[in-house]
Amino acid sequence: MQYPLPEQIGDPDLLVGREKDFNEFWLWINRIPKRLSKSRVILARRKAGKTAFVQRIFNQLWTDNGDVIPFYFAFTENKIWYPDLAVQYYATFASQYISFLERDKHLVSSPLNLEEIKQYGITHSIKPFVGDVNTLIDYKNCGSHDLMWNIASHAPHRFAAYFDKWFLVIIDEFQYISQYVYLDQEHTNPEKTLAGSFHNLSESKIAPMLVTGSYVGWIIEIMSKYLKAGRLKRIFMSPYLTEEEGLQSVYKYAEVYGEPITNESALQINKLCMSDPFFISCVIQSRYDRRNLTTQDGVISAVNYEIANRNSELSLTWGEYIELTLQRINDNHAKSIVLLMSKHADRDWTPTQLKQELNLPLSTQEIHERLRILAKSDLIKEGVSDIDYRGLLDGTLNLILRNRFEKEISSFTPDHPKEFHEELEKLKREKKSLQGKLNYLVGKVAEFQLMTEFRTRKRFALSLYFKGITDDTIMNIVHTALRFKLQRIDGKDMEIDVLAESDCGRVILVEVKKTQEKTGILLVNYFIEKIEAYQNQFPEKKVLRAFLSVGGFTEDALAYCLECHIGTAERINFFQQE
Repeated sequence: MQYPLPEQIGDPDLLVGREKDFNEFWLWINRIPKRLSKSRVILARRKAGKTAFVQRIFNQLWTDNGDVIPFYFAFTENKIWYPDLAVQYYATFASQYISFLERDKHLVSSPLNLEEIKQYGITHSIKPFVGDVNTLIDYKNCGSHDLMWNIASHAPHRFAAYFDKWFLVIIDEFQYISQYVYLDQEHTNPEKTLAGSFHNLSESKIAPMLVTGSYVGWIIEIMSKYLKAGRLKRIFMSPYLTEEEGLQSVYKYAEVYGEPITNESALQINKLCMSDPFFISCVIQSRYDRRNLTTQDGVISAVNYEIANRNSELSLTWGEYIELTLQRINDNHAKSIVLLMSKHADRDWTPTQLKQELNLPLSTQEIHERLRILAKSDLIKEGVSDIDYRGLLDGTLNLILRNRFEKEISSFTPDHPKEFHEELEKLKREKKSLQGKLNYLVGKVAEFQLMTEFRTRKRFALSLYFKGITDDTIMNIVHTALRFKLQRIDGKDMEIDVLAESDCGRVILVEVKKTQEKTGILLVNYFIEKIEAYQNQFPEKKVLRAFLSVGGFTEDALAYCLECHIGTAERINFFQQE
């Protein structure tokens, strides 16, 4: 896998889960060469993972170098002059196409200028490049900016038709097209109708669009006005992972950021963060000065800090949503409406019902107007009928809203730490189920779970986890490492999956195989090579060796491990820490 487009998430390993979403989208993408795929829009709030999702799709398509050619463009909150946007859009498209053809990943992050694109077209006999660049320059010189944009925006579709190819046009944060593009260089006259230029393009079957939008009400309004007749199929993406994927995310963030956790606290973090990967990342990286994610109280304090402190990353992110709306209707009535609907997000509310429930001194028309503004700003959503509205099914938002508004409106300060303690006590009572969840993930984050188990268990013999271990010495682990690198005598690089050192001088070396195929003798021999390389480097160490194979072992491999004094396991039994 290559990553020519630098992913906003940072370390690519941080993108975990979304298996169901990816599977569904790859089915859609694979139908593009058959001209069966209708353009789509992914709708979800900010920090829900949309950008990471579509950027991964771009990088996978670029790496595969198959039938579908990806093009990625992001609209931003930066003001831009209309003709400059046309040049930028076209140069980005052309550079990414050339990058795909030449397998030069650098052109994705460092686009060519128009003259370089023209020269490439001349050198490689690609007439559309030469003609497009000449036309763009001519149109700019004579002030025909609409024609410039027409050339740029239609390029993927025209190239697909000219060369009998297929493109996927990925446009991130599409809603900004209506606010930050200006007709004048002084940026005083915005071009609010530009979304309409994609009216027909969104129907292309040879260059379908994949659009994202973070402000759901805003982008739906744009689509309703300029992309009518359902030209973009709406896909609503939940910000939450499955419980298992969320737990995997906790381990991955802790591993990447080097944050100590225990297997038990991993479950606690996932529970309180509701399997929201952004919430999880905020807690793992929290600036809370007394952060300790190895204890229950430490987890609760870090989670509460992210919710209650106005300067935390989580609070600031949601604050953008809240302040954007409430500066337009900044009164306690709107806050009361949002708070009530967030608490009861399982039902629809009408203006009349809200008036009665909250005893509001407003007319139903005034309440309805507030509801429209709140819906457009994504703090609530529209219901089935024109007068029905519903709170968002977003637990993170609900926590932030309660923290900000309950004291102000109800003279009541929410006691989040107490509620979190109650949640985690329920979790402890489900101990048997929780150990099953940990075991379910062994095939995905086995190395980190095993290292965490070794590091947090006070004293143990390796035979507690692996069969065939003859050394029953009780060890006290003082150092652990993942993917410990070493070199064989001939200079070949090797890697030990899990290493753990005891204060008695013993060192545990563990090989981990996470696939479902059974481990054979060949892989056992390769592990023995690693052990020998380690012992050559550290002859004074007494090595205990173990092999975790989630898919099991062949009979010959199991017998060979026993002969070579290698402990074996197909799963790890996790033990509750006292």
